[in-house]
Amino acid sequence: MTLQLIDITVRDKQAHPRLAGRVTGHVRAVLVEQLGQQEQTHDLTIPVWADLPEGASDADTDMALMLKAADIVSRLKASLGTTPTPSEPSGPR
Repeated sequence: MTLQLIDITVRDKQAHPRLAGRVTGHVRAVLVEQLGQQEQTHDLTIPVWADLPEGASDADTDMALMLKAADIVSRLKASLGTTPTPSEPSGPR
């Protein structure tokens, strides 16, 4: 079984109501699971948060939220014991 992240986008984001510098939001991640000859697409919405310096741009905010979601997907893949596809790095980061 392989699981590959094929798309990731920020769905929504907002400043945390009480913690200054923290942004919360949801990231949409699309994964493709290959099991033998069968292929299944999974469309996930992942709740994320990031602490950012004052004055961070929208692009920096989006990148921080997407990196958090990508880390969650990586941990999911590791817990499932999937094999990396050739386009994905393997080993510790």
